[in-house]
Amino acid sequence: MKDQRHNAIRELVGHALVASQDELRRKLRRRGFAVTQATLSRDIHELRLSKGPGGYTLFKAAGPAVEDNSPPSVAEMIESFGMRVKQAMNQVVLGTVMGGAQPLAAALDYEGWPEIVGTVAGDDTVLVICLDIRRAGEVESRLRTMLES
Repeated sequence: MKDQRHNAIRELVGHALVASQDELRRKLRRRGFAVTQATLSRDIHELRLSKGPGGYTLFKAAGPAVEDNSPPSVAEMIESFGMRVKQAMNQVVLGTVMGGAQPLAAALDYEGWPEIVGTVAGDDTVLVICLDIRRAGEVESRLRTMLES
């Protein structure tokens, strides 16, 4: 069922403008796939979809096609979704485009940075909880470097 849903998502995004997760969820429902927002966020992350001004697009790797089932890196997610970063005590707040917070938080969780205790994601904001103020500063600096490159 998951593979069929992923194929439907690829087809929908590849052939028409899909501007939001809610729109994608509705289009999937019309095709017989009733998914929750959390499941759809995971699918978007797993399929490495990017969201820009023109809606969602499929990730296209440079160079020869190579089967890569690893999730996107934090750097790729920052490039696709990141807008701003700011430290607040032992926490770092990441602002993203609408719908970008959960895939970015998932990438941070997956990479397992030792300075990070955990993440909480909304729709356009990720709260990154660090071990202490110093480590939060390190995480903010690392994320800012990615954001500005």
